[in-house]
Amino acid sequence: MAECHPVGFQWVMEAKARGAKVIHVDPRFTRTSALADLHVPLRAGTDIAFLGGIINYVLEQEKYFRDYIVAYSNAPVIVREDFQDTEDLAGVFSGLDTDSRSYDNTSWQYEGTEVQAPSGELDEEDDKGVKGGDDSRSVTEAARGEAHGAGGAVIGEGEPERDETLTHPRCVFQVLKRHYARYTPEMVEQICGVPQDLFRQVCELLTENSGRDRTTAFAYAVGWTQHTVGVQYIRAAAVLQTLLGNIGRPGGGILALRGHASIQGSTDIPTLFNLLPGYIPMPHAHKNEDLDAFVEAEATHKGYWGNMRAYLVSLLKAYWGDAATEENDYCFDYLPRLTGSHSAYETTMAQLEGVCKGYFLVGENPAVGNANAKLMRLGMANLDWLVVRDFSLIESATWWKDGPEIETGELRTEDIGTEVFFLPAAAHTEKDGSFTNTQRLLQWHHQAVEPPGESRSDLWFAYHLGRLIREKLAGSTDDMDRPLLDLTWDYPTKGPIAEPDAEAVLAEINGHDAEGRPLSSYEQLKPDGSTACGCWIYCGVYADGVNQAARRKPGREQDWVAAEWAWAWPANRRILYNRASADPEGRPWSERKALVWWDPDKGEWSGHDVPDFKKDKSPGSEPSEGATGPEALSGKDPFIMQADGKAWLYVPSGITDGPLPVHYEPQDSPFQNLLYEQQRNPVRQVMPAKPDNRYQPSGDEPGSQVYPYVATTYRLTEHHTAGGMSRWQPYLAELQPEFFCEVSPELATERGLEHTGWATIVSARGVVEARVLVTDRMAPLTVQGRRLHQVGLPYHWGPNGYTTGDAANELLHLSLDPNTHIQEAKAFAVDIRPGRRPRGPASLELVRAYRARAGIDEHTGTEP
Repeated sequence: MAECHPVGFQWVMEAKARGAKVIHVDPRFTRTSALADLHVPLRAGTDIAFLGGIINYVLEQEKYFRDYIVAYSNAPVIVREDFQDTEDLAGVFSGLDTDSRSYDNTSWQYEGTEVQAPSGELDEEDDKGVKGGDDSRSVTEAARGEAHGAGGAVIGEGEPERDETLTHPRCVFQVLKRHYARYTPEMVEQICGVPQDLFRQVCELLTENSGRDRTTAFAYAVGWTQHTVGVQYIRAAAVLQTLLGNIGRPGGGILALRGHASIQGSTDIPTLFNLLPGYIPMPHAHKNEDLDAFVEAEATHKGYWGNMRAYLVSLLKAYWGDAATEENDYCFDYLPRLTGSHSAYETTMAQLEGVCKGYFLVGENPAVGNANAKLMRLGMANLDWLVVRDFSLIESATWWKDGPEIETGELRTEDIGTEVFFLPAAAHTEKDGSFTNTQRLLQWHHQAVEPPGESRSDLWFAYHLGRLIREKLAGSTDDMDRPLLDLTWDYPTKGPIAEPDAEAVLAEINGHDAEGRPLSSYEQLKPDGSTACGCWIYCGVYADGVNQAARRKPGREQDWVAAEWAWAWPANRRILYNRASADPEGRPWSERKALVWWDPDKGEWSGHDVPDFKKDKSPGSEPSEGATGPEALSGKDPFIMQADGKAWLYVPSGITDGPLPVHYEPQDSPFQNLLYEQQRNPVRQVMPAKPDNRYQPSGDEPGSQVYPYVATTYRLTEHHTAGGMSRWQPYLAELQPEFFCEVSPELATERGLEHTGWATIVSARGVVEARVLVTDRMAPLTVQGRRLHQVGLPYHWGPNGYTTGDAANELLHLSLDPNTHIQEAKAFAVDIRPGRRPRGPASLELVRAYRARAGIDEHTGTEP
């Protein structure tokens, strides 16, 4: 966090100055480690084993917050009798279909209910456009979206059976205990390389600082997400934090550190292919799907996702205004439809297959920034056109003349048919707009200067592109053009370049009623078309016609919650699920950690934060029979976005790879899975094993030790992601002038590597060279009785800019997390040798020679 998120880390240091303990778990010793109370080096790719060991400690030592989990989690709920855990099935759950690489989650359900909702699996359309071509499927299946959104799965009719003594052998609590029983300190040491005494120190610090009077926060970044089990990493943290009572309370939670100032904003109003604004799922290209069918399938019956129709209809009204009417389903049919997964990597495959003909790159640089960067360039070489918008001439704009494949002879500039358009982008100082950070806090920034030359903002680009297309289509009678022509596209512009008014866009996102008055809360959204709102969770950011995100009241003039500094979604609430900060009767668990509480005299929830609950719903209130949406929750259900109002220690539906986190080895690993016979995540997403996307043998498989070292990629403070914002800055290039690799003195001796000399790093996908940094920061570990060395690779470099070098992402495979389709960049196996890499065709030959030694073919590593 100090290295990659230094602005946020200052608050960690302020907390430390007041007595907080800081634990840093990371394969490398970094700037964060130097300032932490405890640094825990571990083998990259083993965090679930580490977290699972802590969960086992919490359960065995009875360090969990019992009152919290009985009242607020699904710990007491009883699971169906036919459910089988990884303990029963050698590392997989019941319902696995190895042919389709997917789970049928029927057996995962609660006793007494049946979950109907999808588990996020991908539907691949057949030639009829419907999975399986079965027109008799239920409306629920036909309407199924690509993913849930934020609401979790729907729980079916009936009430699940419960045992609040937590002793029933099939209650979630007991299932959890059995599941993590083998995650012992000894096993953590063998798998992670973390000595038992150090591991126990972490367990003690964590549990001593959790409970009624104290809370602990977890902060993570892509070191947790970029794995074939990345979602389950976060789930493991959620299980642990729920057991300890650290959710919904001050100083608790799980914080996703974001790589840009507004990555949170780009998922809220999404750049993700499978979500609409506010985490509403995108509709799928199924037959017979109208608005009613979609809402019936995707909305929950209980909780705030029960109001999805109001959120979605208001969004459709924001998009299409007067054209969206009850008679035409509010233009629901105008929305694009998904035909399967359209993630970045599947899009690359579509480019290679000639299906995807054109591509926009806005603020990304896949030619060096994506996994298996070579495949990204080969895909772009197969396009008809490519639009690149960036600050600098990044590699994704110039690969056609100076990319590595030109040097190797795999591509020739004169043979590439892609027409590349480079359009310079305006920086944040050159435009108005908002950042939404990791705390869900919208902060407005004001334009300081006009963008130079032909540089333009993203807002200018999107608006004027839409305007020009609409002008070209004006007068069209083709029904296919109606969605574009009916869009509300009347944004005011200003200045010499006709820049759209960013505050007008913010006002549209906030929403308004039928008279055009700004809304102040998502509670005001209606399902009848009388409200319009571009993103329901942002409703209130423009309350009273005032830009709430632009507020800057100093901290000394308000309390510690600082509710008048900018605006946090939803409803300016600073801590989500804060009803959980009070006990079931509405009293704070402790005065020290008081946040919101029930005021019986006023008959409402009061406190320091905006209550995450109906203000007048008393702790003792029970829903009336047949109640739906928020009204179906009791006064003791704090997790209001969940279908049952509870935190889920166990997930019966909604995650593709299991109801509980499991340790699997990374796709390419030099070690066998000690916990289970199952080596890898059985439902990980394996992309086609093209010649340039070969997978490596793993564990005890022959050839695994051809790639004996574990590599991990990371960011530096001085550079930014794929380098497009930093390698063109002379002072930053001077601070970090060359691509380098970090190795331990022991590995340097073993492999003949010299400090500041050159090293060649090889995987089954590619070869790169880097300057050698011999450092104690990469401490060797003892794993499964043998010495493990890890290689650290910053990933900011490419051939363009003031500082140039090979891209670490040339080495990565395309085996992805099945829930999010994210690459496994944080744990993969390599070899390292002294000297510079070969040039031209000789570099290809070196990679092929390694593959031959390891016995790699198109089947290697692809089994479930």
